Amino acid sequence: MDLKAKFDQFELLNQQAESGGGTERVEKQHSSGKKTARERIEILLDPGTFNEIDKMVTHRATDFGIDKQKIPGDGLVSGYGKIEGRLVYVFAQDFTVFGGTLSRTNADKILKIQDLAVKMGAPLIGLNDSGGARIQEGVESLAGYADIFYNNVLCSGVIPQISAILGPCAGGAVYSPALTDFIFMVEKTSHMFVTGPEVIKTVTHEDVTKEELGGAITHASKSGVAHFTGSDEETTLMMVRELMSFLPSNNMEEPPSKICTDPEDRTDASLNEVVPVDPNKPYDIKDIILKIIDDEHFLEVQPHYAANIVIGFARMGGKSIGIVANQPAHLAGVLDINSSSKAARFVRFCDAFNIPLVTLVDVPGFLPGTGQEFGGIIKHGAKLLYAFAEATVPKITLITRKAYGGAYDVMSSKHIGGDVNMAYPTAEIAVMGPDGAINILYRGKLSDNEKADAVLDYREKFANPYRAAALGYIDEIILPQDTRHKIIQALNMTHNKRKSNLPRKHGNIPL
Repeated sequence: MDLKAKFDQFELLNQQAESGGGTERVEKQHSSGKKTARERIEILLDPGTFNEIDKMVTHRATDFGIDKQKIPGDGLVSGYGKIEGRLVYVFAQDFTVFGGTLSRTNADKILKIQDLAVKMGAPLIGLNDSGGARIQEGVESLAGYADIFYNNVLCSGVIPQISAILGPCAGGAVYSPALTDFIFMVEKTSHMFVTGPEVIKTVTHEDVTKEELGGAITHASKSGVAHFTGSDEETTLMMVRELMSFLPSNNMEEPPSKICTDPEDRTDASLNEVVPVDPNKPYDIKDIILKIIDDEHFLEVQPHYAANIVIGFARMGGKSIGIVANQPAHLAGVLDINSSSKAARFVRFCDAFNIPLVTLVDVPGFLPGTGQEFGGIIKHGAKLLYAFAEATVPKITLITRKAYGGAYDVMSSKHIGGDVNMAYPTAEIAVMGPDGAINILYRGKLSDNEKADAVLDYREKFANPYRAAALGYIDEIILPQDTRHKIIQALNMTHNKRKSNLPRKHGNIPL
């Protein structure tokens, strides 16, 4: 074979790999509102930076005549490239080849990328669009899934792992995304479920559509499985890029910082008006968040799930931070099962990747009711307590209004390791609200007038931050207008914080 023939052979195999399942399949993919694996990678990565690995890999199966169908790459595109100039590893399932089903060789390709990502300390992004395990391969495919899960767990807290669900994701295939740090879904075209609508109908006789069962809206608002949703694939992949800008490449690095053009000592007098004088009147905590962060750029995580707590990434003074904030505009900012779990996982992520935590507190307590108690609010609330107590990153806490009862303790209080704890003059730090406290203290022994006086007296004594400040539980009482400057000063002061917990294999978080 002469040189030209060798090069021609290479070109032919290359072309076969890049054309996936062929023109007809690609057109079908496009007509269902989806892009191909390679198109997705092009959108996600900086132009011209993608280097493919294992482009010529084919499956080794022989049953059911599958050995007569071999396509280079075997329905999975994997490799490395850059996002904003930083190295990332990526794999994308190609639905045009065998419906994106996972073969043993596919799994080996993913394992190779996972191993490289950990070795080089770079994030791993999976673009999922698959019909699940390749039935023709049986247990080999299942073994491949389990190997991937095992690596997901070992990588957890070492490198950021991101999953974008860009098509179907069912059965065992959902567990790799579930083990990663963040899940992105596309509205109307992506679905996740352990058992599909047909199986559910057979077993429980429930009638449910794919969209109702495992669509993006369901997982973003009801189950809390999805962290971000996009209206189409381009938007969703751009959101992945945005998230990456807040995260370090691995657990040994600091998050990337940007040049800050928003003055660090900027004051905002309008903040003085945000918290109402009436302690029972709601307000939107995001009105405070957006005014104190750099350039009002806030990437909220799980905005449609457990809206009584707000979590997300922002920058202050150019440095990446994680924000956890009670939301008085929803259920009065109360802590419940879903909000505790939502915030706990976010706190643990930030702690794993050296992202300082800024906590804004306005919490009247835990949500009462049999639903919460039977659902295990004690256990779930303890997750958030555990996460904050375990976190060794800088922890800055600001009490804007209510901090009642055990919820005061849980929300990154001084007692569980808060580094700098501040409060507005409007803060109320007490075991409970004035009315409830007087009812318990006097149990119906007072006339209405006496009760009103007692409530007023209690409010003067406890519905303020001064008792806590006198005991050193609050480091500083600040004016709302100075919030940005004060928090940035605290973040700068704690930047070189050194703290490590006692050596152990791992703790036993109340799951």
